[in-house]
Amino acid sequence: MKLFVFSFVCACLQVSHQNPTSQWTMTPHVLVVVVDGSLDQQSLSCLEQPEELLRRDNKDEDISWRKNGVEEAQRGNAYLLELEESFAGGNYTCHSKDGSLLNHTEVLIQDDEPDRRRILLKADHGDYLDCSTQNYNGGFQCSWTWHPHRASKVAFIKARRLSDDDDIQCSVDESGQRWTCSSGQSNFSCSVDGSGNRIVCLDQQHCPYAEESQQIHVTVYVKTAHFLVENYSKYLYLSEIVKPDKVTISKVNTTTIEWSYPSSWSSPYSYFPLTFQIAQFRRRCKRCDNQCTDSKATKTSTVHSTCQFEVKRWAKAVCIRAKDALCNSQWSDWSFVSDKQKLHPKS
Repeated sequence: MKLFVFSFVCACLQVSHQNPTSQWTMTPHVLVVVVDGSLDQQSLSCLEQPEELLRRDNKDEDISWRKNGVEEAQRGNAYLLELEESFAGGNYTCHSKDGSLLNHTEVLIQDDEPDRRRILLKADHGDYLDCSTQNYNGGFQCSWTWHPHRASKVAFIKARRLSDDDDIQCSVDESGQRWTCSSGQSNFSCSVDGSGNRIVCLDQQHCPYAEESQQIHVTVYVKTAHFLVENYSKYLYLSEIVKPDKVTISKVNTTTIEWSYPSSWSSPYSYFPLTFQIAQFRRRCKRCDNQCTDSKATKTSTVHSTCQFEVKRWAKAVCIRAKDALCNSQWSDWSFVSDKQKLHPKS
């Protein structure tokens, strides 16, 4: 079925200097119309060529329109939308005289003022998207928090390197959950996980052994049940968002604690070294939910690359975490051991 033809029609309003409305096609049969609060109009065409009316044995006045399944008063090949904030959004279908479906589209409304975004909540760090990666293999994930009173879902994902030109092409599979964005310089795949508030992406052309020269630009478009769409973006280097997984404590005896690199960390470890922080506690904090974060360490030490450390005789609990040794990135979550018998077994 051919797509709708969308044409902008200027309304004859009293204020002649109003800003024009912009539009773009998100996916086949999904049109995004950007509004600025003025009472503009937008025209939809049911059939692309007027001669199709004759081939389909239809007259212009025989074509009827429905919005969200409810028949509209307007008839004919053209349908005029009144763009008053988000009220024009919806699923539009046009039908022949006998009720057969001729064409369809979903119209999403986007406010041109980003300060009025209402679908996601800002995190404590001031951004809407919280992105991280466990290694330098080219994958990363971004999560967010929905506004509790707006039922929403992901509508579209766009990811690219800033070196890419505007020729990047993004598409979604039949499930509506997996996106691919390709250009001459990069090839990204992104998907929405089962929670609905996180995407997982992979730069399939990323080389972990080369220095990143261009940032990644990821944009998530989200929509409400009332056909309002908003976009949220993040610029990032993998080196800025890398956060290793927790280290594995492999051996504890009377004098030494040993651990291993996270299995998800990039290798070889000589090329991707980690720095480790060891926190020792003289007392076990019984009232703490997390000894490593809720109480002050008696002694904190830092070691580079090595995976063993001499434990003090007085230590009743030990915490270990890791970070990339070559950049100022995030620490991993703490690994914790507190069994007094494991730390200092009786002879």
